[in-house]
Amino acid sequence: MSDSTATVLDVHEKPGAALWGLLSLQHLFAMFGATVLVPLLTGLNPSVALVTSGLGTLLFIALTKGRIPAYLGSSFAFIAPILAAAALPGPDGQPLGPTGAMLGAFLAGAVYLVVALCIKGFGVGWLLRLLPPVVTGPVIVVIGLGLAPVAVSMASNDPATSAYSGTHFLIAAATLVLALAFSVVMRGIFAVVPILLAILGGYVIAAFAGLVPWSGEAGMQAKLAAASFVEFPAFAVPFVTYDLPWQHFATIVLLLVPVAIVTIAEHIGDQIVISRVIGRNTLEDPGLHRSLAGDGLATMLAAILGGPPNTTYGENVGVLAITRVFSVYVIAGAAVIAVLLGFLGDFRVALQSIPVPVIGGVAIALFGVIAASGLRTMIEGKVDLGNKRNLFIVSIILVLGIGGAVVHVGTIAQLSGTALAAIVGVILNAVLPYNGGNSE
Repeated sequence: MSDSTATVLDVHEKPGAALWGLLSLQHLFAMFGATVLVPLLTGLNPSVALVTSGLGTLLFIALTKGRIPAYLGSSFAFIAPILAAAALPGPDGQPLGPTGAMLGAFLAGAVYLVVALCIKGFGVGWLLRLLPPVVTGPVIVVIGLGLAPVAVSMASNDPATSAYSGTHFLIAAATLVLALAFSVVMRGIFAVVPILLAILGGYVIAAFAGLVPWSGEAGMQAKLAAASFVEFPAFAVPFVTYDLPWQHFATIVLLLVPVAIVTIAEHIGDQIVISRVIGRNTLEDPGLHRSLAGDGLATMLAAILGGPPNTTYGENVGVLAITRVFSVYVIAGAAVIAVLLGFLGDFRVALQSIPVPVIGGVAIALFGVIAASGLRTMIEGKVDLGNKRNLFIVSIILVLGIGGAVVHVGTIAQLSGTALAAIVGVILNAVLPYNGGNSE
């Protein structure tokens, strides 16, 4: 009988060429659905998201000395702030669009670098005390439930009229059922790609329902004919393709930068899990300061090119645990493939043709999973809600975040949603006295 916990390929081991490609594709499939979903939800370019995801992962591997097998993909935590920043009015009175959020995303990545420097100088204890599970858990719940209206709207409304559509709702429901079926029924490599399979299945259903037109000027046939097989992604570079929205600087900073509090906590959680899976402490070697710096620089690079902020992906950590293949070369191979896919014109057309209700169907599942992972954070952190201190911290974070509370800062900026909830949670955890029980 084989040992299911035995390492198949260790971190620095390189597989043979044929096996290398297959193992890298497996990681590509694991991250693909979520990484592409974020730009589709926010209006960013999915091809650019793939390129920045791959480049960010390669940068991360380089900065961590090739000792952490982690893949970086699009972060869900920034969806709501990006949508809010995109809706801000530009000089012409029209919404800024998603590029309006890139300045804030860049500065959020810079926060990682500041925290990394502090960890290198003072250790990691202060950060763990600043962001215990009693704060990070409910904030993650806020991220998931705060996005719930977006998912439901996409699943039930016709994007052309914003009115309820039974056809769109049924397609979204069918896609959701497929996601659930693939997650529960499938095994092996298919078990790590239920979202991708659900999107493919929902796409076929939507095509039969007439939501993916083939002929005509707006049809797939014309779009595929107009696209080059290999084309340069539509990168959005500040001062080159657009001007930075300095008039909304304070608002954009307050919308996006505080979200780094949450994503840094997620990063630490992923590093702890990776350490357990591969059997070595990555928080010590190469060090949390290096992994945070890699994550932050990847987000800054993505912002410069017009891609969504990056984060280490739990889906790919799951693949590590299932396959026992820890090779960083496999992760790097997946990153290279992602970059190459971003330069395929036909692939871009196919991605952008995915009907809105299909995305809405999988979003219902994914956003719910995010909220549930917040509950899991509190459970695994042994947060005692019988302790009044913890109960009030969790309660206030949930109400402020999900309720959409807003605090105006002067006359030009405001703090709202996840950012406000995270900041209030950190402050409450710092000032409220402990009154017995497990405070974490």
